[in-house]
Amino acid sequence: MSQDRIFAEMGVKAGSFEFNDEVADVFPDMLRRSIPGYAASIQAIGTLASRYVQPGSRCYDLGCSLGAATLAMQQNISVPGCQIIAVDLAPAMIRRCREIIAASDSDVDVLIVEDDVRQITIEQASMVVMNYTLQFLSLEERDAMIGNIFDGLNDGGILVLSEKVLDEDDEVEKLLVAMHHEFKRQNAYSDLEISRKRTALENVLIPETISMHRTRLENAGFRHVGIWLRQFNFVSIIATK
Repeated sequence: MSQDRIFAEMGVKAGSFEFNDEVADVFPDMLRRSIPGYAASIQAIGTLASRYVQPGSRCYDLGCSLGAATLAMQQNISVPGCQIIAVDLAPAMIRRCREIIAASDSDVDVLIVEDDVRQITIEQASMVVMNYTLQFLSLEERDAMIGNIFDGLNDGGILVLSEKVLDEDDEVEKLLVAMHHEFKRQNAYSDLEISRKRTALENVLIPETISMHRTRLENAGFRHVGIWLRQFNFVSIIATK
């Protein structure tokens, strides 16, 4: 696993973050050192797949990057006739995802699609994963994205939505940001790297509050919505139809 040194070795401007070859090369290390609870969220996706995936249904990994959530589903589906559709717009991510999935020994079929998640029609789905993906869509597009997912889910289907969030209390938000930065320092990121990455993601990654996510999911029609994981300002939400 290559070490993430992207923001130590180059200057960046606000809004300049891209999922290119350079990022793809170090992406697993970047996730491990940047997102608290990430490994637990992937493990839980596998557990949820074993519980919720229905025979003859489809599963979607929207914003699949290198396919970690796809692999977690693939390795835990035990019912017949299922297909996983993994979607990402970044060619560099798709190329590496195809290599990783090709090395898997699972019999569950995976279709890897290079496309915009907003253009994908969700059909006959029993499980949909958006792992830190919705936050990269514009605020105006998020209701439609969640509505599309809900419409394509079978009854009893589940959405796993992981996001960076804002706390509604400004003082708590400041504390959570400080704790997240300390988490990064403990994972050997320098203050310069932390500052540069934050600048690069400005106006690219737009977080919302948990109540905004909950309201959107409930308005779309999800019957049960809950947070199963929260660490600092990162959450993973489950919503069932």
